Amino acid sequence: MRDSHMFALFPLISSTFGLEQRKCFRMNGQSSKIFPMATNLTQSRYNQRGVSSDKSEVHKVVDKMDRGLFPGAFCKVTEDLLTNDAGLCNVIHSDGAGTKSILGYLWYRETGDPNVFRGIAQDSIVMNLDDLACVGIWDQVVLSSTVNRNARNFPGEALAALIEGTEAFLQTLAENGINIKSGGGETADVGDLTGTVAVDSCAVAVCPREKIVDNARIRPGLSIVGLSSCGQSTYETFENSGIGSNGLTSARHELLSSHYRDQYPETFDPQTDRQYVYCGPHRMADPLPESTLSVGEALLSPTRTYLPVVKRIVEELNQNVLGLVHCSGGGQTKCLRFGTQVHHVKDNLFPVPALFKEIQSASGTTDEEMHQVYNMGHRLEVFCLPEAASRVIELSREFNIDAQVVGRTEETQKADGNNHLTIRRDDLTLQYG
Repeated sequence: MRDSHMFALFPLISSTFGLEQRKCFRMNGQSSKIFPMATNLTQSRYNQRGVSSDKSEVHKVVDKMDRGLFPGAFCKVTEDLLTNDAGLCNVIHSDGAGTKSILGYLWYRETGDPNVFRGIAQDSIVMNLDDLACVGIWDQVVLSSTVNRNARNFPGEALAALIEGTEAFLQTLAENGINIKSGGGETADVGDLTGTVAVDSCAVAVCPREKIVDNARIRPGLSIVGLSSCGQSTYETFENSGIGSNGLTSARHELLSSHYRDQYPETFDPQTDRQYVYCGPHRMADPLPESTLSVGEALLSPTRTYLPVVKRIVEELNQNVLGLVHCSGGGQTKCLRFGTQVHHVKDNLFPVPALFKEIQSASGTTDEEMHQVYNMGHRLEVFCLPEAASRVIELSREFNIDAQVVGRTEETQKADGNNHLTIRRDDLTLQYG
């Protein structure tokens, strides 16, 4: 189904950022590379578009700040300042749909269908809620949204679709046992700041300290179970490409053709060299190779939430789950930020979804960069005791979300005090850290 109304069926529910290669060598006949994390960024295609893929400049600042009650947790957790209960804690999280909203804008301009923004609203919300889920919070959350728009290009009907989509998605969550309430929001007309629209959200919750999932518990000897990012879950009404909301700046420019550069100059920074702007082979209506979706449908596929699944897994398996990682910014290397002196080994990954294959084919992005920007097949990782892995998989599949043991944690053999990651696919070995 590729008509202009396809997004009404959804419940609301980079590529190339060069890292300086330090060392290349052969390992057991396999090509192997080690890449430093968050250092030595080169002037790559990703950087040329005015974005930072690993936000190293941000981490240099925030990593020195107070890390809260649980320094190793996925999100910062503070003492309970809202009710002053010593047994409780507060978590607040902000994120958004990023440049995916520009893809929604392009679809809207070409089809006239504002319902595309229902999916964009979901993208913004899920990027907050699924991060909260990784510290064990999936209920009693208050959500606020901020829409920064250029009113000339983003009119009232599009704004209405965003608002309606937010409420529809929260209702879908409620039907699946997830209680999220809207606390209102803000719509700002800031035409001087944005040519189209930016959609952001903020979520806050009060939680018993004893229920926090603390990723500091990630240690050697655990199984890593990955939950697929694509397909169609029981609470989705359309096939999901798996893209999520990360790396869309590069994905958009590497896949879409100069038609969009010529027709919609408001969708890119005029300071960007034009060779890096909409330099791909496709229009949004083109069929995506090896997929039933079009290129536009795949890029706009609303970010899947794992909240219903995570709730079941953690409530049933409890202390068998030692950590949760949302593979958003950082892709398959996100896990490196959690645990202490842990060697993460991923040697049984899902097949690469069609959209990521096409991004790599169109852009020439290296394997190491693809795995550092995109989720490449699974967007949630459950770090659990090996004996609990089969049950995690069973619970996920009850929601029609494929899951499998994608790897394990081992003791690092290096004395640098850092975490390390090895990814193996076929005859390729990638090493990070």
